[in-house]
Amino acid sequence: MPVLVMKFGGTSVATLDRIKRAAKRVALEVAKGYDVIVIVSAMSGKTNELVGWVNETSPLYDAREYDAVVSSGENVTAGLMALTLQEMDIPARSWQGWQVPLITSSAHAAARIEEIPNDNINAKFAEGMKVAVVAGFQGISKEGRITTLGRGGSDTTAVAFAAAFDAERCDIYTDVDGVYTTDPRISEKARKLDKISFEEMLELASLGAKVLQTRSVELAMRYKVKLRVLSSFEEPSDTAGTLVCAEEEIMESNVVSGIAYSRDEAKMTLVSVEDRPGIAAAIFGPLSDAGINVDMIIQNIGEDGLTDMTFSCPTDQVLRAQKALNATKDSGALKYDELIADTNVAKISAVGIGMRSQSGVAAKMFKTLSDEGINIKVIATSEIKISVLIDRKYMELAVQALHDAFELEKAS
Repeated sequence: MPVLVMKFGGTSVATLDRIKRAAKRVALEVAKGYDVIVIVSAMSGKTNELVGWVNETSPLYDAREYDAVVSSGENVTAGLMALTLQEMDIPARSWQGWQVPLITSSAHAAARIEEIPNDNINAKFAEGMKVAVVAGFQGISKEGRITTLGRGGSDTTAVAFAAAFDAERCDIYTDVDGVYTTDPRISEKARKLDKISFEEMLELASLGAKVLQTRSVELAMRYKVKLRVLSSFEEPSDTAGTLVCAEEEIMESNVVSGIAYSRDEAKMTLVSVEDRPGIAAAIFGPLSDAGINVDMIIQNIGEDGLTDMTFSCPTDQVLRAQKALNATKDSGALKYDELIADTNVAKISAVGIGMRSQSGVAAKMFKTLSDEGINIKVIATSEIKISVLIDRKYMELAVQALHDAFELEKAS
């Protein structure tokens, strides 16, 4: 039998009624002759609640115990989905990560998938099971500890299963009906894209778009997984949603395909750092060891042997970054006068494969923000994206202004 992977996000399984609705979609695919692997997230809000309990109990928590707690939300959903399908006379069984087993690295809270043996699930399919309901976001390390893949990790679970089982396609069901040019909640002019390239989706995901997790897009691109993003609240259709595909499958696209934003950013500045060879390694080595996800980096011109070094990171990693840098300073490996953390910033990004062949995108972006009185704090660029840090209070204004400036409401 051909295999289909269906992933349902937290809003799609937020209540028992929504789980039943999702189960009906699964039943439609079973009726078409598929063996279905369903990947489920925790019910909406549950992971945040679990994370909150961990942080309240231990702000600098043991990551192994963090994984033990926060992975439990998906287990509940998997069991409820399997029970719902059984009530519909569909042979279904729930699977936790360790039962598959989904084998990962030992990097707790940010584990990477190393292997998904398909023997156990295929054996059950051969015995008559039609649906394997797998708890997303979780796996097991070679040491036998429960691990999690990072927030949004159920997307990565789904794509990895699609690759491991050579699935016909991987459908990601969420609360939006596809990938938009920007967040429709911010700009009413946001337009759904019929197709978007893996590269553009990868940039948008990494820059704050919540539709897909970055690693899931990386996997889909690497293993050529047919990936579709669609809503679990709309009527089923073969043409619904947005297809994430290779650039060659898109006839023509706008210079800029989308505007992404992230409000959970912090700007950190080391004041009066020694301006010498190896200083960047002395700063970012300890941050890497502490698991800090550094993004934008800027170093001021040195003066009198001193310089300032600025970088951005997620707001929930500020305390860890401060601890790592202060420890490095205390050891004598790094000298600086002050460490300033600004948590009232947002990152705004313009993304598009068309930037490779057309100039003037940066100029238009900077002028648009200037015309709105928005000051740029940090700039970073790549071949297909431009990102800036601005004051968070201007985030929505910046998104709307840039969406209008690049006329993203118009199809190419």
